Amino acid sequence: MSVIQEIRCSNCGAPITFNPGEIIATCQYCGFTCVIETGKAFTLEHSMILNEYNPTQTKELVRNWMKSGFLKPGDLAKSSKILEKNLVYLPFWMVPVTAASKYKGIFERLVPPVVKEEKIEKKYDWLVLARKAAEFPTREYDVPLEGKIVYDFRKVEGFAKVLNSEMDEREAVELAKQQIEAHHQFLAKQDVDRIIEMKNYFSIGDSVYIHAPIWFIAYEYKDERYNIILDGATGTVIKGDIPATKFGLF
Repeated sequence: MSVIQEIRCSNCGAPITFNPGEIIATCQYCGFTCVIETGKAFTLEHSMILNEYNPTQTKELVRNWMKSGFLKPGDLAKSSKILEKNLVYLPFWMVPVTAASKYKGIFERLVPPVVKEEKIEKKYDWLVLARKAAEFPTREYDVPLEGKIVYDFRKVEGFAKVLNSEMDEREAVELAKQQIEAHHQFLAKQDVDRIIEMKNYFSIGDSVYIHAPIWFIAYEYKDERYNIILDGATGTVIKGDIPATKFGLF
């Protein structure tokens, strides 16, 4: 078990609990967000997305997902049992990036091979999960930014868990750049078979620190456990485990 530590909120004096590794925390009593190492106010924008579904509604959303799609077992909704429904406000960094990659590569599917020089240029609101040891399908998650509001601790449900950030803006920006580089390499390899050289250029905007409501749901089907990740703002399934059918499909 991780050791929970505590500091005092410099705004209201209430205790702020945090786990080792977390560097940005929010007081659950007054909503003050601070940098743990210094206790000073967090000066960047701190936003949140509101959860729109209670546990009963979430269960219905899961049942509807189970009934849809031809790859799922026909009796999935009827024969499965929901084991857990946990609402977690996950911390993310939204990093605005304009990224350009100039590359040279060889297209080897022709004889003789052809050397190509091309450029990829795209704008992103790149999402980075602010937890270092956790896994989350960020590329499948389209954050509903139209519902973004200033973080308000009073709008967090009593049964929900709020996780703090384990990275600052600088670390999030560096991780975003690494991930975008890998993404542009993937795109370049759709055009050439072998990359000879690649240079990347980035223009970074003002990052946003945001908490988003994510439901983590576990269900049982034929004595096997499966997991579903559901967007609490839109009710859509971000990622869901599907039992194998008799044809061996997932």
